Amino acid sequence: MSAFIQATNLRKSFGSKLVLDNINFELSAGEPIALIGPNGAGKTTLFSIMCGYLTPDTGDIKLLGHTPGSSALFGRVGALPQDALFDPNFSLLNQLSFYAQLQGMNKARADADAMRVLTLVDLADCAKQKATSLSHGMKKRLSIAQALLGEPELVLLDEPTAGLDPMNALQIRQLIAKMSEQATFVISSHNLFELERLCGTILYLEHGKLVQQRTINTKVSQGFLTLTLEQGESAQVLKELALVSGVNKVDCQQKNEYLIWFDAELAPDTDLAVLQVLRSHSWRYKSLQRGQSLEQQLFAVANG
Repeated sequence: MSAFIQATNLRKSFGSKLVLDNINFELSAGEPIALIGPNGAGKTTLFSIMCGYLTPDTGDIKLLGHTPGSSALFGRVGALPQDALFDPNFSLLNQLSFYAQLQGMNKARADADAMRVLTLVDLADCAKQKATSLSHGMKKRLSIAQALLGEPELVLLDEPTAGLDPMNALQIRQLIAKMSEQATFVISSHNLFELERLCGTILYLEHGKLVQQRTINTKVSQGFLTLTLEQGESAQVLKELALVSGVNKVDCQQKNEYLIWFDAELAPDTDLAVLQVLRSHSWRYKSLQRGQSLEQQLFAVANG
């Protein structure tokens, strides 16, 4: 059985600049997949190849067993570019119905599917309005509605919450989480906080190379605590935390943030013991959470 998404020896250059260098991966259907990396890492180019907007110079990529952009993928793969544009002269319903007809639906079915996806993103009441009347957050939801036309098996999203206020960003995350039961999402984003809450697998690109492909580990995270203090003398905090029963190691990740390694089996209540230490020294804390952040997991390899 072929992989849901498979890339083999992908290379892409623009002039003399090598943007993707021998990219290989296989991905299965299921939880959302994160595509991340610093600016210039090549993730936008890889995303564009997956959408069928660009073709690789060499190598091959298959989505659901077919080349991106193939007619065999119409209705099976949906995509949201970062800056999706809508015609200001058409209502939301007519515009989405038009896109659905491009997938091969007749007018009646296209109208029905347009209303279905508008309802999913809570825009059914705006069906007869034009896109120019929508807020930025509503336009993002409209873009996701377009990507969901045809009930696709795979949905590709580029920066789905970029530029949104916290409430609108939360609504988008909730929508993706809900729809993940019906489709597999690939999300390209800089927002590690967001991806940590949505995704089960990450692809991390750097300088055009695939540096890491990994599952966001929930089992290992049970042996970690991440502590953020309002203030405190670093050397004394490290010393006192290291004395807590069950703690194997304490590291100051950045100012007032500490990563605590502990034995989850022998000392499952280490978080309570840490709180007792904080209370005894009157150290006020902002947060204490089980597990490593996605940022900590990603860069653990680089830090040994």
